[in-house]
Amino acid sequence: MSAAASLRARYMGDSIATASPQQLLVMLYDRLALDLERAQAALADGDRSGAGEQLQHAQDIVLELLSSLRVDVWEGGPRLAALYNWLVSELMQARIRNDANRIASCRQVVEPLRDAWRQAAASLAGSVA
Repeated sequence: MSAAASLRARYMGDSIATASPQQLLVMLYDRLALDLERAQAALADGDRSGAGEQLQHAQDIVLELLSSLRVDVWEGGPRLAALYNWLVSELMQARIRNDANRIASCRQVVEPLRDAWRQAAASLAGSVA
């Protein structure tokens, strides 16, 4: 690994280790949106393998979000869990069928959610300061 790559990996590790739970959630959503964007681009380029890798990573993120969701603590929890289950199913089908439309549908759901969580995290950080 080059020195620059090593420094970047260390920085990323430190960023994750010192992030608040809200920041971690936003980081996961940012990466999920990026995975979907990359999967769509890979499919458009005819790179089914690359698209599949991105979709698998996106699915792993959604499964992590689902497993960490405490539906009993928040009244919106069950609806968010149902949405995460839908995303997992759509991502799986998109990967199996190389379906750009399903990826686009997932992006239409994920990107506004990411923006809302980002705004909520910023709002919470502002109220703590």
